[in-house]
Amino acid sequence: MLKTRALLCRPGQFAVAVVSMLSMLMPIAAWSADSGKDQTEISSRLAESAKVFDQVMASRKRAIPEGILRHAKCVAIFPSTVQVAVLVGGKHGKGFATCRTTSGWSAPAPLDISGGSWGAQLGGQEVDLVLVVTDDKGMQQLESGKFKMGIEASIAGGPVGEQAATVTTGADILSYSRARGLFAGTNLNGSAITEDEDDARRLYGSPRSLPDILAGRTIAPDAGRSFVNEVAKYAGPFPQK
Repeated sequence: MLKTRALLCRPGQFAVAVVSMLSMLMPIAAWSADSGKDQTEISSRLAESAKVFDQVMASRKRAIPEGILRHAKCVAIFPSTVQVAVLVGGKHGKGFATCRTTSGWSAPAPLDISGGSWGAQLGGQEVDLVLVVTDDKGMQQLESGKFKMGIEASIAGGPVGEQAATVTTGADILSYSRARGLFAGTNLNGSAITEDEDDARRLYGSPRSLPDILAGRTIAPDAGRSFVNEVAKYAGPFPQK
């Protein structure tokens, strides 16, 4: 009888135990909810990136020339980037890059872009950005995980339309922007691109290095396949000779 009583908790002790257990479970539940929310945001951004590229290429007269895309080393897309205040330079956006490998286009790599001049858009206006990496130097800078365009890699506003297919600029990266339906080459000198390690971990479920992703050593998740397929649709799986 004494042993049985010793094993029973008093009401007060039981309540303390329950509260203690709940306090341990709540952070786990909160983390799980936040993780699910992050995954949804990343999936939506990937889908929006694919949509932006498809819309940009829909009009042959104002699209990125096929000749440029067919020779591209990498393509990066930043949907709905925003200048948060007029004349302040608080510009920031999130997007993804994919690079051409011997077996096709790589899985998407999450990136951040900030600073620099994105044209004369008004404060709060959303701008879609597309970057086409044209050579090995631009690709190496992208894989480095942090560089400034116009400093570590040269950049120029890219030509548009079928008539511009043979235009050569000599720039490591060609940049394009779309605002209020207008798509054109734009100047991104001074803008910085950095890898987004947090989004990469959320997207792939564990840490992934930028070089591993862009070199094709990472399998694209389901959420990223439409993005990769959209780039391959217009740029082709393999470069033109």
